[in-house]
Amino acid sequence: MDFSRRQKKVGSMIKESLGRVFVEEIQNSSSGIITITRVEVTGDLKTAHVYLSIFGEVNKEALLELLEKRKGYLRKYIASEVKLKYNPALIFSLDPSPEYETRIDRLIEQLKKDEK
Repeated sequence: MDFSRRQKKVGSMIKESLGRVFVEEIQNSSSGIITITRVEVTGDLKTAHVYLSIFGEVNKEALLELLEKRKGYLRKYIASEVKLKYNPALIFSLDPSPEYETRIDRLIEQLKKDEK
């Protein structure tokens, strides 16, 4: 998917804003480490897909449910930080990239073992 410069800039600002609120208010010792890997904003800037990586022994589904419950507050926080015509709807999901990268690494290691 090809994003415009405006979409990338807005996504970056949302990522930075959410990162601050996650560290200050949501992330604690029981929630593990929450990392926003990327934010993809639709062309009309009305929807932001927020991809997360969660590290630590934590129930990822419960954390996603917590974020869904606090979505209104998070949108209000973003609106106060990022000045936009429309406050984007937030869609939280786990980033599949780390699992994909781990799988690729295992396959490469297996190939190396097979060559020896």
